[in-house]
Amino acid sequence: MEQMKRTVTCGQLTAKNEGQTVILNGWVHRNRDHGGIHFINLRDRYGETQIVVDEDAAEALKEKAGSLKFEYCVAIEGIVRARPESMINPDMVTGEIEVSVKNISILNSCKTLPFMIEDETDSNETARLKYRYLDLRSKGMQDRIILRNNVTYAIREYLQKSSFLEIETPTLIKSTPEGARDFLVPSRLHAGKFFALPQSPQLYKQLLMVSGFDKYFQVARCYRDEDARGDRQLEFTQIDMEMSFVSVDDIFKITEGMMGHVFKKSLGVDLPLDFQRISYDDAMNLYGSDKPDLRFDMAFQDFAPFVPASSFGVFKSVLEAGGAVKALVVPGAAADYSRKKITELEETAKTFGAKGLAWMKVTTEGLDGGVSKFYNDQADAICSGLEAKEGDLILLMGAAWKTACNSLGAVRSRLGKDLKLIDENLYRFVWIVDFPLFEYNEDEKTWEPAHHMFSMPQEQYLETFDKDPGPVKGDLYDLVLNGYELASGSIRIHDPELQQRIFNVVGFPKEVAEERFGFLLESFRYGAPPHGGIAAGVDRLVMIMAGKESIKEVIPFPKNNAGMSPMDDSPAWVDADQLQDLHLNIIMPEVDKKEE
Repeated sequence: MEQMKRTVTCGQLTAKNEGQTVILNGWVHRNRDHGGIHFINLRDRYGETQIVVDEDAAEALKEKAGSLKFEYCVAIEGIVRARPESMINPDMVTGEIEVSVKNISILNSCKTLPFMIEDETDSNETARLKYRYLDLRSKGMQDRIILRNNVTYAIREYLQKSSFLEIETPTLIKSTPEGARDFLVPSRLHAGKFFALPQSPQLYKQLLMVSGFDKYFQVARCYRDEDARGDRQLEFTQIDMEMSFVSVDDIFKITEGMMGHVFKKSLGVDLPLDFQRISYDDAMNLYGSDKPDLRFDMAFQDFAPFVPASSFGVFKSVLEAGGAVKALVVPGAAADYSRKKITELEETAKTFGAKGLAWMKVTTEGLDGGVSKFYNDQADAICSGLEAKEGDLILLMGAAWKTACNSLGAVRSRLGKDLKLIDENLYRFVWIVDFPLFEYNEDEKTWEPAHHMFSMPQEQYLETFDKDPGPVKGDLYDLVLNGYELASGSIRIHDPELQQRIFNVVGFPKEVAEERFGFLLESFRYGAPPHGGIAAGVDRLVMIMAGKESIKEVIPFPKNNAGMSPMDDSPAWVDADQLQDLHLNIIMPEVDKKEE
């Protein structure tokens, strides 16, 4: 029998099509037998249409309709008719009509499903990833993949209109240190040598600036061989941009315009023309994070002025050691937070290095509970200084500055969720600027780049950064959205001598730098222009826009938290002949041998 090719999709028919003969192709989403009348919901990626096999239909047709199981792939021919008014479904685009079936062709049957195909599934992740092709049939997953398509289309549309060129960079490159471990690709033609998969197009986009392509972008695939983490994937996608002859403000303007276009076109959401800017130091001091969620208030306050007059020795010792004591006022939370619940907050703080979490409650009598006995004689001054009112909970953190910030920041984030302070329909962008250029590694006793080694020091540090790296700020910036780092970038170094000074600070002597990055340094000697750029994570952007908390929900075929794909069982063993062609021998770790 010749296949019945569809004439319309399952999301297309309305009352305007009444009386037309149509052919639909799709999957059986529901099949209900109501006393000899079959109601079938047929689904494709465009929507659902209700199909009806009437009571007076031919027996063969009714028998075939009765044989249809979930997810059978079928073709149906029928006549569009209006539904009875009482049966109109306003939640469906096709809810005004149904199709009276004249012919059914089963294109393919379906085995018993491992889980039901629902709009959103509560099936476990392993099953969803093993049968990802089924999971992707769900409306929720299809909506998110369509959103991803719309987002990348809008990005391309905006950047093309802004005179950017989309240029592809290599995916087989030289292994260079960029922070994470490279994926290596052995060369068959050059025994013992390896390509690497790019962690980012960083070096190549800088070379494109040297080449005179002053506005570059790419929807770039990136690869990092790092340990499994819930919000990371071994392979990911970013919108990579680089521009010549620009300032930080120019890069911000382009990025803000692009995000505005993407949100308007993809979600119908209007963003502000200019995003808020906060320095790294202020972000840490006020919110305990360099990626603060600004959808709710509750900024930290300095509690140090109240420490000297108190007999609480713990905080005094912290200040004497050069640390910080910070306060977080939680409005109206005193009655709801028992000692047990405060202990749970303390456990959250401890995961970020804190030794404890002090607290007090504001009452009609002053301060009560926790460490209040040490501060009651300052109750009025504390409440006035912190703007704390009756019924508020005051949380206190004393530790080394970064530990105090990070620990109380984690508590703030938890409170935002627990107290439902976050407006889930709000999108709050903020630029974090004035990052430190270097970070000190206490274990290795060395300086490391805060972002990467190609970032420009701010002008006031150009003469002194290699003598005293600690205070140096870079022309670095992150774009944060709803508590997630969405994009990161910097003004780049284009002077080979300046670049070598940076290498020296982070422990790359000249001979090592030439071996690793000689091709980039050499290009800088041929009239390299000033340039800068930014890269935004597509997976995370779409995740936030879709209202999800895992990037796996917006990636068609992600890996699990063990870095594996249950669907195709990768990574997998390869034949000995393939290894021989690549001049490789496999030496298994002892632990794996025992497991085998």
